[in-house]
Amino acid sequence: MEENTSLDATPQRPEGARLVDGFLTEIDISRHIDILRSESTWKESDRNSITLHKSENLVIVLIGLHNNARLKPHTAPGILSLQVLEGSVNFSAEKKLIELNKGQAVVLHEKVLHSVEATAESFLLLTIFTIN
Repeated sequence: MEENTSLDATPQRPEGARLVDGFLTEIDISRHIDILRSESTWKESDRNSITLHKSENLVIVLIGLHNNARLKPHTAPGILSLQVLEGSVNFSAEKKLIELNKGQAVVLHEKVLHSVEATAESFLLLTIFTIN
């Protein structure tokens, strides 16, 4: 087991280093949604996000999107799951469009072109798993 990994403090999150990998990473989703909503990035742009866990093979990111915010077509380096915690989004992959609402999720293989558009203020849990 490697040592704990932390992300350094940033101007956006000056409270200090934040544990993102260790033998046990505790994540309080509700608290992190509140943090995202309180930050200037959320108030001044159409989105905000925070990395909750980051290790060699697994990344977990909480993403907040305002209504009509769009994540342009892109690919992920690993298998991803995207779960809607609040709100609703349109998820597009290849030529398929899926409306996802609170409590719904999709799983997508690596390197598949996809995009996301919020149809309401939404918070999403993105998990990406890579095999080296």
